[in-house]
Amino acid sequence: MAKARLAVEILAAYVRVRRQLASRSLPAAVETLRPRDRATIPLSGDDQAERIAGARLGHAVGRTLAPLPGDNRCLVRSLVLTTLLARRGISSSLIVGVRSGPEFLAHAWVERKGVALLDPGGPEFGRLLEL
Repeated sequence: MAKARLAVEILAAYVRVRRQLASRSLPAAVETLRPRDRATIPLSGDDQAERIAGARLGHAVGRTLAPLPGDNRCLVRSLVLTTLLARRGISSSLIVGVRSGPEFLAHAWVERKGVALLDPGGPEFGRLLEL
């Protein structure tokens, strides 16, 4: 039952992320997706528990969104994870990185205290933006 509730939460966050990206700039969308008030699903505040929860949520987001049709690539996955972490009172950073050669590529991932919770794409991606 807990897995089903988490899947529903991920899908609801996915819909919210898609709506935000359609109507706002990326910084404004991130600001809206991170509630300013207290967490709705607070954790104990234990650093190790938050690290484990972040890693598990990152894995769950990837598995839940993978079979969906449409664009659910790195930016959408990262924003969904950011939303779930914020609901639990876990701080995180959305990182947008770029690779300039041999062809330009951009990639997004989420970090918590410098540790990637989603695939950072490798060392060839230089940080462009951190939100």
